[in-house]
Amino acid sequence: MSRTIVLAYSGGLDTSIIVPWLREHYDARVICVAADIGQGGDELRGVRDKALASGADECFVEDLREEFVRDFIFPTLRAGAIYNRKYLLGTAMARPLIAKRQVEIARSVGADALAHGCTGKGNDQVRFEMTFATLAPELPVIAPWREWTIRSREDAIDYAAAKGIPIAATKEKIYSRDANLWHLSHEGGILEDPNAAPPDDLFMLTTNPSHAPDAPEDVVIGFERGTPVSVNGRKLGPVALVTALNAIGGRHGVGRIDLVEDRMVGMKSRGVYETPGGTLLYTAHSELEQLVLDRKTLSAKDMIAPRYADLVYEGRWWTTEREAYDAFVNVTQERISGTVTLRLFKGAVAVAGRESIHALYDERFVTFGEDDVYQQSDAAGFIRLFALPARVRAIKDRELAIAQAAAESVEELAAV
Repeated sequence: MSRTIVLAYSGGLDTSIIVPWLREHYDARVICVAADIGQGGDELRGVRDKALASGADECFVEDLREEFVRDFIFPTLRAGAIYNRKYLLGTAMARPLIAKRQVEIARSVGADALAHGCTGKGNDQVRFEMTFATLAPELPVIAPWREWTIRSREDAIDYAAAKGIPIAATKEKIYSRDANLWHLSHEGGILEDPNAAPPDDLFMLTTNPSHAPDAPEDVVIGFERGTPVSVNGRKLGPVALVTALNAIGGRHGVGRIDLVEDRMVGMKSRGVYETPGGTLLYTAHSELEQLVLDRKTLSAKDMIAPRYADLVYEGRWWTTEREAYDAFVNVTQERISGTVTLRLFKGAVAVAGRESIHALYDERFVTFGEDDVYQQSDAAGFIRLFALPARVRAIKDRELAIAQAAAESVEELAAV
Protein backbone atom coordinates (compact mmCIF):
# COMPACT_ATOMS: atom_id res chain seq x y z
CA MET A 1 0.00 0.00 0.00
CA SER A 2 1.46 3.35 -1.05
CA ARG A 3 2.14 6.15 1.39
CA THR A 4 0.23 9.42 1.52
CA ILE A 5 2.40 12.53 1.67
CA VAL A 6 0.97 16.00 2.19
CA LEU A 7 3.09 18.66 0.48
CA ALA A 8 3.11 22.42 1.10
CA TYR A 9 2.59 23.53 -2.50
CA SER A 10 3.01 26.94 -4.09
CA GLY A 11 3.06 26.04 -7.77
CA GLY A 12 6.52 27.56 -8.08
CA LEU A 13 9.64 25.91 -9.42
CA ASP A 14 10.63 23.88 -6.36
CA THR A 15 7.28 22.44 -5.35
CA SER A 16 6.30 21.83 -8.98
CA ILE A 17 9.12 19.35 -9.47
CA ILE A 18 8.70 17.84 -6.00
CA VAL A 19 5.33 16.29 -6.87
CA PRO A 20 6.68 13.86 -9.51
CA TRP A 21 9.86 13.35 -7.50
CA LEU A 22 7.90 12.19 -4.45
CA ARG A 23 5.78 9.84 -6.55
CA GLU A 24 8.87 8.39 -8.15
CA HIS A 25 11.04 7.98 -5.06
CA TYR A 26 8.44 7.16 -2.40
CA ASP A 27 5.73 5.41 -4.45
CA ALA A 28 3.36 7.81 -2.74
CA ARG A 29 0.04 9.52 -3.16
CA VAL A 30 0.80 13.23 -3.05
CA ILE A 31 -1.75 15.62 -1.57
CA CYS A 32 -0.91 19.30 -2.12
CA VAL A 33 -1.87 22.19 0.14
CA ALA A 34 -1.75 25.63 -1.47
CA ALA A 35 -2.33 28.57 0.86
CA ASP A 36 -3.87 31.83 -0.26
CA ILE A 37 -2.15 34.38 1.98
CA GLY A 38 -2.68 37.29 -0.38
CA GLN A 39 -0.02 36.55 -2.96
CA GLY A 40 -2.37 37.54 -5.74
CA GLY A 41 -4.57 35.86 -8.29
CA ASP A 42 -1.86 35.33 -10.91
CA GLU A 43 0.15 33.06 -8.63
CA LEU A 44 -2.84 31.01 -7.54
CA ARG A 45 -4.67 30.94 -10.84
CA GLY A 46 -4.81 27.35 -12.03
CA VAL A 47 -2.66 26.13 -9.13
CA ARG A 48 -4.91 23.14 -8.44
CA ASP A 49 -4.96 22.10 -12.10
CA LYS A 50 -1.19 22.49 -12.24
CA ALA A 51 -0.70 20.29 -9.18
CA LEU A 52 -2.96 17.59 -10.60
CA ALA A 53 -1.23 17.77 -13.97
CA SER A 54 2.11 17.28 -12.16
CA GLY A 55 0.83 14.06 -10.66
CA ALA A 56 -0.80 15.11 -7.39
CA ASP A 57 -3.83 13.13 -6.28
CA GLU A 58 -5.50 16.20 -4.81
CA CYS A 59 -4.76 19.86 -4.13
CA PHE A 60 -6.48 21.87 -1.44
CA VAL A 61 -6.44 25.63 -2.00
CA GLU A 62 -7.01 27.30 1.38
CA ASP A 63 -7.94 30.97 1.88
CA LEU A 64 -5.91 31.96 4.95
CA ARG A 65 -5.74 35.72 4.37
CA GLU A 66 -7.96 36.83 7.24
CA GLU A 67 -6.26 34.52 9.73
CA PHE A 68 -2.85 35.58 8.48
CA VAL A 69 -3.45 39.27 9.10
CA ARG A 70 -5.50 38.93 12.28
CA ASP A 71 -3.53 36.25 14.12
CA PHE A 72 0.01 36.65 12.79
CA ILE A 73 0.66 40.07 11.21
CA PHE A 74 -1.17 42.19 13.76
CA PRO A 75 0.34 40.52 16.87
CA THR A 76 3.82 40.91 15.37
CA LEU A 77 3.07 44.55 14.56
CA ARG A 78 1.76 45.18 18.08
CA ALA A 79 4.98 43.71 19.46
CA GLY A 80 7.03 46.10 17.28
CA ALA A 81 9.11 43.16 16.05
CA ILE A 82 11.70 43.98 13.38
CA TYR A 83 14.52 41.57 12.47
CA ASN A 84 18.04 42.72 11.61
CA ARG A 85 16.98 46.37 12.03
CA LYS A 86 14.95 46.38 8.80
CA TYR A 87 13.04 43.18 8.01
CA LEU A 88 9.31 43.25 8.75
CA LEU A 89 9.10 39.46 8.76
CA GLY A 90 6.68 38.94 5.89
CA THR A 91 7.83 35.46 4.89
CA ALA A 92 8.62 34.34 8.43
CA MET A 93 5.15 35.15 9.78
CA ALA A 94 3.39 33.15 7.06
CA ARG A 95 5.17 29.82 7.46
CA PRO A 96 3.73 28.73 10.84
CA LEU A 97 0.22 29.39 9.53
CA ILE A 98 0.73 27.44 6.30
CA ALA A 99 2.33 24.57 8.19
CA LYS A 100 -0.53 24.50 10.69
CA ARG A 101 -3.11 24.16 7.95
CA GLN A 102 -0.95 21.53 6.25
CA VAL A 103 -0.96 19.47 9.45
CA GLU A 104 -4.73 19.80 9.78
CA ILE A 105 -5.25 18.49 6.25
CA ALA A 106 -2.69 15.74 6.77
CA ARG A 107 -4.70 14.48 9.72
CA SER A 108 -7.96 14.70 7.81
CA VAL A 109 -6.65 12.54 4.93
CA GLY A 110 -4.72 10.11 7.13
CA ALA A 111 -1.30 11.10 5.79
CA ASP A 112 1.86 9.17 6.64
CA ALA A 113 4.29 12.07 6.13
CA LEU A 114 4.66 15.80 5.56
CA ALA A 115 6.81 17.44 2.89
CA HIS A 116 7.98 20.90 1.93
CA GLY A 117 10.04 22.47 -0.84
CA CYS A 118 12.46 24.49 1.28
CA THR A 119 16.16 24.33 0.48
CA GLY A 120 18.77 23.03 2.92
CA LYS A 121 20.37 26.47 3.11
CA GLY A 122 17.29 28.53 3.94
CA ASN A 123 15.23 29.54 6.95
CA ASP A 124 11.88 28.17 5.83
CA GLN A 125 12.85 24.55 6.40
CA VAL A 126 13.26 25.38 10.08
CA ARG A 127 9.99 27.33 10.23
CA PHE A 128 7.95 24.54 8.68
CA GLU A 129 9.55 21.80 10.71
CA MET A 130 9.28 23.68 14.01
CA THR A 131 5.51 23.74 13.44
CA PHE A 132 5.46 20.09 12.38
CA ALA A 133 7.40 19.11 15.50
CA THR A 134 4.93 20.95 17.71
CA LEU A 135 1.63 20.05 16.06
CA ALA A 136 2.40 16.64 14.50
CA PRO A 137 5.49 15.18 16.18
CA GLU A 138 4.61 11.65 15.07
CA LEU A 139 4.69 12.41 11.33
CA PRO A 140 8.03 12.09 9.49
CA VAL A 141 9.16 15.01 7.35
CA ILE A 142 10.45 14.70 3.79
CA ALA A 143 12.61 17.55 2.53
CA PRO A 144 13.64 16.74 -1.07
CA TRP A 145 16.25 19.53 -1.25
CA ARG A 146 18.15 17.66 1.45
CA GLU A 147 17.92 14.34 -0.40
CA TRP A 148 17.96 14.71 -4.18
CA THR A 149 20.85 15.35 -6.53
CA ILE A 150 19.48 18.68 -7.75
CA ARG A 151 21.89 21.32 -6.53
CA SER A 152 20.79 24.57 -8.15
CA ARG A 153 17.81 26.33 -9.61
CA GLU A 154 19.30 25.68 -13.04
CA ASP A 155 19.20 21.94 -12.27
CA ALA A 156 15.62 22.29 -11.11
CA ILE A 157 14.65 24.03 -14.35
CA ASP A 158 16.24 21.22 -16.35
CA TYR A 159 14.37 18.63 -14.29
CA ALA A 160 11.07 20.43 -14.89
CA ALA A 161 11.74 20.49 -18.62
CA ALA A 162 12.52 16.78 -18.64
CA LYS A 163 9.23 16.04 -16.85
CA GLY A 164 7.20 18.44 -19.00
CA ILE A 165 6.24 20.66 -16.06
CA PRO A 166 5.48 24.31 -16.98
CA ILE A 167 7.28 26.88 -14.80
CA ALA A 168 7.70 30.65 -14.74
CA ALA A 169 11.42 30.77 -13.83
CA THR A 170 14.06 30.93 -16.58
CA LYS A 171 17.82 30.60 -16.60
CA GLU A 172 18.17 34.13 -17.95
CA LYS A 173 16.15 35.79 -15.19
CA ILE A 174 16.12 33.73 -12.03
CA TYR A 175 14.60 35.41 -9.00
CA SER A 176 13.25 33.56 -6.03
CA ARG A 177 10.18 35.51 -4.97
CA ASP A 178 7.80 35.11 -2.06
CA ALA A 179 4.61 37.12 -2.12
CA ASN A 180 1.82 37.55 0.36
CA LEU A 181 -0.53 40.26 1.57
CA TRP A 182 2.21 41.79 3.74
CA HIS A 183 5.18 41.89 1.38
CA LEU A 184 7.04 40.71 -1.68
CA SER A 185 10.58 39.39 -1.32
CA HIS A 186 13.21 39.02 -4.04
CA GLU A 187 16.34 36.85 -3.88
CA GLY A 188 18.76 35.27 -6.32
CA GLY A 189 20.10 36.40 -9.66
CA ILE A 190 22.04 39.65 -9.61
CA LEU A 191 20.96 40.21 -6.00
CA GLU A 192 23.47 37.59 -4.90
CA ASP A 193 26.07 40.33 -5.35
CA PRO A 194 25.48 42.64 -2.36
CA ASN A 195 27.28 45.45 -4.20
CA ALA A 196 24.87 45.34 -7.16
CA ALA A 197 21.92 47.71 -7.13
CA PRO A 198 18.52 46.08 -7.64
CA PRO A 199 17.38 46.48 -11.27
CA ASP A 200 14.49 48.87 -11.83
CA ASP A 201 12.32 46.10 -13.24
CA LEU A 202 12.72 44.01 -10.09
CA PHE A 203 10.11 45.90 -8.08
CA MET A 204 6.47 44.97 -8.45
CA LEU A 205 4.59 46.58 -5.55
CA THR A 206 6.26 49.97 -5.26
CA THR A 207 6.75 52.81 -7.68
CA ASN A 208 10.28 54.07 -8.24
CA PRO A 209 10.42 56.97 -5.73
CA SER A 210 11.78 59.29 -8.42
CA HIS A 211 8.66 58.56 -10.49
CA ALA A 212 6.23 58.87 -7.57
CA PRO A 213 3.69 61.74 -7.45
CA ASP A 214 5.18 65.21 -7.18
CA ALA A 215 2.73 66.16 -4.44
CA PRO A 216 2.73 64.61 -0.97
CA GLU A 217 -0.24 62.61 0.28
CA ASP A 218 -1.51 62.35 3.85
CA VAL A 219 -2.97 59.12 5.18
CA VAL A 220 -4.65 58.78 8.57
CA ILE A 221 -4.44 55.37 10.27
CA GLY A 222 -6.71 54.62 13.21
CA PHE A 223 -5.90 52.13 15.98
CA GLU A 224 -7.91 50.46 18.71
CA ARG A 225 -5.87 48.79 21.48
CA GLY A 226 -2.86 48.59 19.22
CA THR A 227 -4.69 47.04 16.28
CA PRO A 228 -5.18 49.08 13.09
CA VAL A 229 -8.87 49.48 12.28
CA SER A 230 -9.29 52.38 9.85
CA VAL A 231 -7.73 54.27 6.96
CA ASN A 232 -8.65 57.92 6.41
CA GLY A 233 -11.58 57.57 8.79
CA ARG A 234 -13.03 54.50 7.06
CA LYS A 235 -13.36 51.34 9.14
CA LEU A 236 -11.83 48.34 7.35
CA GLY A 237 -11.36 44.66 8.07
CA PRO A 238 -7.83 43.29 8.40
CA VAL A 239 -7.40 42.18 4.77
CA ALA A 240 -9.00 45.28 3.27
CA LEU A 241 -6.95 47.56 5.53
CA VAL A 242 -3.58 46.09 4.57
CA THR A 243 -4.61 46.02 0.91
CA ALA A 244 -5.57 49.71 1.00
CA LEU A 245 -2.31 50.75 2.67
CA ASN A 246 -0.29 48.66 0.20
CA ALA A 247 -1.85 50.64 -2.64
CA ILE A 248 -1.29 54.02 -0.96
CA GLY A 249 2.27 53.32 0.11
CA GLY A 250 3.15 51.58 -3.13
CA ARG A 251 2.27 54.48 -5.38
CA HIS A 252 4.58 56.73 -3.36
CA GLY A 253 7.50 54.28 -3.47
CA VAL A 254 7.32 53.57 0.25
CA GLY A 255 8.53 50.34 1.81
CA ARG A 256 11.59 49.21 -0.15
CA ILE A 257 14.18 47.40 1.97
CA ASP A 258 17.55 46.11 0.76
CA LEU A 259 18.99 43.87 3.46
CA VAL A 260 21.97 41.60 3.96
CA GLU A 261 20.42 39.44 6.66
CA ASP A 262 21.64 36.73 9.01
CA ARG A 263 20.05 33.40 8.23
CA MET A 264 19.50 30.87 10.99
CA VAL A 265 21.90 28.39 9.41
CA GLY A 266 24.79 30.81 9.94
CA MET A 267 25.32 32.46 6.57
CA LYS A 268 24.42 35.92 5.38
CA SER A 269 22.10 36.39 2.43
CA ARG A 270 20.90 39.39 0.51
CA GLY A 271 17.21 40.05 -0.02
CA VAL A 272 15.17 42.94 -1.36
CA TYR A 273 11.76 43.41 0.20
CA GLU A 274 8.74 45.51 -0.66
CA THR A 275 6.45 46.17 2.31
CA PRO A 276 4.53 49.37 1.57
CA GLY A 277 1.51 48.96 3.85
CA GLY A 278 3.55 47.35 6.59
CA THR A 279 6.00 50.25 6.62
CA LEU A 280 3.13 52.67 7.14
CA LEU A 281 1.64 50.57 9.92
CA TYR A 282 4.91 50.15 11.80
CA THR A 283 5.63 53.88 11.56
CA ALA A 284 2.17 54.86 12.76
CA HIS A 285 1.98 52.27 15.53
CA SER A 286 5.37 53.24 16.93
CA GLU A 287 4.41 56.91 16.94
CA LEU A 288 1.15 56.24 18.77
CA GLU A 289 2.99 54.22 21.41
CA GLN A 290 5.44 57.08 21.87
CA LEU A 291 2.48 59.35 22.60
CA VAL A 292 0.70 57.04 25.03
CA LEU A 293 3.17 54.80 26.86
CA ASP A 294 5.29 55.97 29.78
CA ARG A 295 9.06 55.85 29.47
CA LYS A 296 9.66 52.68 31.49
CA THR A 297 6.91 50.68 29.78
CA LEU A 298 8.13 51.79 26.37
CA SER A 299 11.67 50.80 27.31
CA ALA A 300 10.54 47.36 28.50
CA LYS A 301 8.59 46.83 25.30
CA ASP A 302 11.60 47.86 23.23
CA MET A 303 13.60 45.13 24.95
CA ILE A 304 11.03 42.49 24.06
CA ALA A 305 10.60 43.59 20.43
CA PRO A 306 13.89 42.14 19.08
CA ARG A 307 13.33 38.92 21.03
CA TYR A 308 9.89 38.64 19.47
CA ALA A 309 11.44 39.28 16.06
CA ASP A 310 13.99 36.51 16.59
CA LEU A 311 11.21 34.17 17.68
CA VAL A 312 9.18 34.84 14.53
CA TYR A 313 12.21 34.69 12.25
CA GLU A 314 13.23 31.33 13.70
CA GLY A 315 9.78 29.79 13.37
CA ARG A 316 9.24 29.46 17.13
CA TRP A 317 5.65 30.68 16.90
CA TRP A 318 4.00 27.79 18.72
CA THR A 319 5.89 28.29 21.97
CA THR A 320 5.24 29.37 25.54
CA GLU A 321 7.74 32.16 24.94
CA ARG A 322 5.55 33.74 22.28
CA GLU A 323 2.43 33.39 24.43
CA ALA A 324 4.23 35.08 27.32
CA TYR A 325 5.42 37.95 25.14
CA ASP A 326 1.90 38.38 23.77
CA ALA A 327 0.51 38.55 27.29
CA PHE A 328 2.90 41.39 28.10
CA VAL A 329 2.31 43.17 24.79
CA ASN A 330 -1.47 42.94 25.18
CA VAL A 331 -1.29 44.81 28.49
CA THR A 332 0.85 47.55 26.93
CA GLN A 333 -1.65 47.95 24.09
CA GLU A 334 -4.77 48.53 26.17
CA ARG A 335 -4.54 52.32 25.71
CA ILE A 336 -2.95 52.37 22.24
CA SER A 337 -6.03 53.85 20.60
CA GLY A 338 -6.06 56.93 18.42
CA THR A 339 -4.98 58.17 15.01
CA VAL A 340 -1.69 58.96 13.35
CA THR A 341 -1.36 61.04 10.20
CA LEU A 342 1.50 60.15 7.89
CA ARG A 343 2.76 62.26 5.00
CA LEU A 344 4.13 60.29 2.04
CA PHE A 345 6.42 61.78 -0.55
CA LYS A 346 8.93 60.22 -2.97
CA GLY A 347 9.58 57.10 -0.90
CA ALA A 348 9.72 58.92 2.45
CA VAL A 349 7.28 58.73 5.36
CA ALA A 350 6.96 61.58 7.86
CA VAL A 351 4.66 61.86 10.85
CA ALA A 352 2.32 64.81 10.36
CA GLY A 353 0.11 64.37 13.41
CA ARG A 354 -0.96 62.06 16.21
CA GLU A 355 -3.92 62.04 18.58
CA SER A 356 -5.21 59.85 21.40
CA ILE A 357 -7.51 60.30 24.38
CA HIS A 358 -4.91 58.31 26.32
CA ALA A 359 -1.98 60.55 25.39
CA LEU A 360 0.38 61.23 28.27
CA TYR A 361 1.35 64.46 26.56
CA ASP A 362 -0.63 67.33 28.09
CA GLU A 363 0.11 70.94 27.21
CA ARG A 364 -0.76 72.05 30.73
CA PHE A 365 2.20 70.15 32.15
CA VAL A 366 4.89 71.11 29.63
CA THR A 367 4.40 74.88 29.52
CA PHE A 368 6.37 77.23 31.77
CA GLY A 369 3.23 78.38 33.54
CA GLU A 370 2.13 77.27 37.01
CA ASP A 371 -0.13 74.24 37.38
CA ASP A 372 -1.46 72.02 40.16
CA VAL A 373 0.42 68.91 39.06
CA TYR A 374 3.99 70.09 38.66
CA GLN A 375 5.65 72.61 40.98
CA GLN A 376 8.92 73.85 39.52
CA SER A 377 10.41 74.23 42.99
CA ASP A 378 10.08 70.44 43.42
CA ALA A 379 12.77 69.98 40.80
CA ALA A 380 15.54 70.90 43.26
CA GLY A 381 14.75 67.99 45.56
CA PHE A 382 14.33 65.63 42.63
CA ILE A 383 17.70 66.58 41.16
CA ARG A 384 19.41 66.19 44.54
CA LEU A 385 18.04 62.67 44.95
CA PHE A 386 18.57 61.78 41.29
CA ALA A 387 22.20 62.85 41.57
CA LEU A 388 22.75 61.13 44.92
CA PRO A 389 24.78 58.18 43.58
CA ALA A 390 27.09 60.53 41.67
CA ARG A 391 27.40 62.81 44.72
CA VAL A 392 28.27 59.91 47.05
CA ARG A 393 30.82 58.55 44.59
CA ALA A 394 32.46 61.98 44.29
CA ILE A 395 32.65 62.35 48.09
CA LYS A 396 34.13 58.88 48.50
CA ASP A 397 36.70 59.49 45.75
CA ARG A 398 37.68 62.80 47.34
CA GLU A 399 38.10 61.19 50.78
CA LEU A 400 40.25 58.44 49.29
CA ALA A 401 42.41 60.97 47.45
CA ILE A 402 42.99 62.95 50.69
CA ALA A 403 43.83 59.77 52.58
CA GLN A 404 46.29 58.65 49.90
CA ALA A 405 47.94 62.05 49.84
CA ALA A 406 48.34 61.96 53.63
CA ALA A 407 49.83 58.47 53.50
CA GLU A 408 52.32 59.54 50.86
CA SER A 409 53.37 62.51 53.03
CA VAL A 410 54.01 60.21 55.98
CA GLU A 411 56.13 57.92 53.82
CA GLU A 412 58.18 60.87 52.56
CA LEU A 413 58.83 62.09 56.10
CA ALA A 414 59.83 58.64 57.19
CA ALA A 415 62.26 58.39 54.33
CA VAL A 416 63.97 61.64 55.43
